[in-house]
Amino acid sequence: MMVMTALLLLLQNSLHTENGNTMKPIPITAVHVANKYEKWDGAGRKRFVQTNRVFTSNPVTQIAAKQTKETKKTNVALGNLQHMIYNNQSSYGVEGTAEANTPVHIEVTDADGKQVSADVTANKEGLFQTSINGSRLKNGNVQVKAAAGEQAALKTVEKDGTFYELNKKEQEKWHISNDGTHPIESTKGMNDALQFAKANALKTFKVPAGTYMVKKENPALSNDPSACINMVPNITFWLDENAVIQKETNAREVYSTVCVGYGADNVTLKGGTYKGDKDTHDYSKKQGPSFPGTHENGIGISVYAAKNLTIDGVKATNFTGDGAGIGGKGTLLQDIYPDHFESGSLDKNGNKVADPTKIRLKAPIPFTKDILKTEPYFEMPNAKNLPYLYDVYFYQADGSFLSSYSVNTGKEVVQIPKSAASFKAVFKKANTSGVYGEFWSKALAKNVTVKHSDFSFNRRQGITVGGADHVTITDSVFHDIKGVAPESGIDVEGGYGENGMMNKNIFIKNNKFYNNNKYDVILYDGHDGVVEGNHFGSRGKIGLAVSEPFTNAYIKNNTFDANSIYAYHDITFEGNSIKDGLMSITGPRAVVDGMTFDKTMFSLSSRVPFGIEAKNLTLNNMDLNVWVNPVHVSNVTINGGRVGGQAPDGSTFDNLKVLNHPGTSFVRGTYNNCMFESSPTATGGTHVDYNGTYIFQNCTFKAAKGTFNVGNKDANVTIQNSRFDINGDTTVLNIPMGKQINVVNNTITSGLLPGMNKAVIKVGDYWNKDKPFQGQQANITGNTITTGAAVEGISTIYGGVNAPAYRVQNNILHKAFLKVKPKDIVNGNQELPN
Repeated sequence: MMVMTALLLLLQNSLHTENGNTMKPIPITAVHVANKYEKWDGAGRKRFVQTNRVFTSNPVTQIAAKQTKETKKTNVALGNLQHMIYNNQSSYGVEGTAEANTPVHIEVTDADGKQVSADVTANKEGLFQTSINGSRLKNGNVQVKAAAGEQAALKTVEKDGTFYELNKKEQEKWHISNDGTHPIESTKGMNDALQFAKANALKTFKVPAGTYMVKKENPALSNDPSACINMVPNITFWLDENAVIQKETNAREVYSTVCVGYGADNVTLKGGTYKGDKDTHDYSKKQGPSFPGTHENGIGISVYAAKNLTIDGVKATNFTGDGAGIGGKGTLLQDIYPDHFESGSLDKNGNKVADPTKIRLKAPIPFTKDILKTEPYFEMPNAKNLPYLYDVYFYQADGSFLSSYSVNTGKEVVQIPKSAASFKAVFKKANTSGVYGEFWSKALAKNVTVKHSDFSFNRRQGITVGGADHVTITDSVFHDIKGVAPESGIDVEGGYGENGMMNKNIFIKNNKFYNNNKYDVILYDGHDGVVEGNHFGSRGKIGLAVSEPFTNAYIKNNTFDANSIYAYHDITFEGNSIKDGLMSITGPRAVVDGMTFDKTMFSLSSRVPFGIEAKNLTLNNMDLNVWVNPVHVSNVTINGGRVGGQAPDGSTFDNLKVLNHPGTSFVRGTYNNCMFESSPTATGGTHVDYNGTYIFQNCTFKAAKGTFNVGNKDANVTIQNSRFDINGDTTVLNIPMGKQINVVNNTITSGLLPGMNKAVIKVGDYWNKDKPFQGQQANITGNTITTGAAVEGISTIYGGVNAPAYRVQNNILHKAFLKVKPKDIVNGNQELPN
């Protein structure tokens, strides 16, 4: 066939005479013919290949046609074909069209060449329909061929024998209603269908549009697992976008709707809506005497120590508690009381030895709990009158000693050796009075991803992470959480300090938060968390709270819109921005780097000296305040704001710029290479208001009219190698009081005009000249003062009654002159006319 086609194309374009001359081309008319043809591949298998070739009608093609056997052409086409899934693979329907009453041969072939076939005859309207059993075919793309005469039609469909659809027929089979009725039957049917899926190794469980009601808990049971859709492992539970899993109205304080329990690993919850009973719930009753009555634990998706879970594209809304709760599974191994102990210790071989300073368990605690087969570790998270540091001795099944281990940190998780059958513990305590402890196995949820989802209109939380390792929450929306504390979009809180669960390796990235009643994100307890690229938009609320029990948090490239940030210790902020809000941080081991603040109060309240480092920051129209302890601040620019706070001596400010300020005070500390420039209309200047030590080195002060004022008699102020450019008619340095004042090697340019009680540098005060002095020591040395008029450059004459001798030495005054007390130490100064 291919050779003939090539020949025809060649002849079509040019014909030659015997002597090589080209003949005039023959007119042609294009006619479209069959678009499928057969070929044999290298493996000896027949294949059908699509072609768009166009043959022509001319004398040459007529000659070629005579060389082939004339055969009647029969058109055949395949209709719309479904994907081949578990539900239809044993009776897969194939339909199409052909010439009336024509036999049609159907073949379905997988990628390995395995084939099933059927024969059917088109009816008088040219329609054909049949079914084949494709259950033996390999999953993946399969080719469906319909052949009639020399014609054939091909289509490729996907086969997935692990895909199960809960269609109408299956719903009837399992007694599931899709109209929000029959919650008892529907919940049981859904769980039975999931168990069927597990038994048949099905991987996808597709739920079509509809409302599926999950039954309420039996009030006679403290825990009713039949009132939840219980996931099975290794499955994707896929809801149609119009499918709703609805919790039946109830009065329980604690309930779950979908449960992903321990062992239900490798699960994906995809699409659809999970909806609670918030609007119809009965809040009037306590579930029991020990319950708080807050009805805050009605959960949409409950995770209990499952591994490798993905929640993708779901909406969880209207729950009395949380849209989702991601937690662990705790198993009590043994609680211990005074009668479990005896005096003494164990030697390196696990044998008893006398030791009046220690107590040991009388009998070993066996590792018989099933959970230890898959989670071989334990901890002592709760104790009374017992130290959390202790020694563990492991024994084999025959009672022989295996090994020992020393617990060196509180609540440490202890790994169980492979052949260990039991253990004893030894505590450094002289008596057993009032002792109590608990040994637990605590399995965490691991490798959980939540993405592209919506958590909204729940009462307590969008998501609670309450016992998990490696959780990623990304590209999701959290909004309108309101009703019962803490009312947060995400709360990472396992209650670890109260015998709860540990959280670690938590990643919250690229999410949006808005209209939540109290918080957007809480990192309450655990360690190692990343909060990155989120938009915190709950205005007037707390965007992020990082509490004391959480350590090693990294907060990067987030936007905080009109809300607050509160953080404690072991935390790094990098590249964030906040506007119309407040940020407070306490440290220690806290870093704020590369952040922009717009109209936001920034407060550093370090619990320990230098427990906070702030660097590479921009503050617009708001203040920087430092409290409690000194800190290190570097490369910070404040536009239109001030510096404030009363931290004690010792803070270091490197390359600080306070620009366009209305007047600012100073925090005690050392200022290196800093700039203070007031707004054109500001008259407040800069001022030292409190006692302590203030050092300014290589700094610049600029103002139209502003004075550097020392206003505390116990202030120690040193200004050296700095520059003042004050072009207004005002005193540059006003020192009416102070303990030790050093003004050394500075360059001062002043626009001061002549007048009473005016000087570029003024020590003392005219109005208090007849009162006891308040400036104890002053050293004004090596400065260069330039004025536009003949004014007092340095004045000490109003130092007060019995003022000491001040040092005024080696200064150069251009146009300005000295006016000093007779007792002052004055030498080496130059008064120049220009």
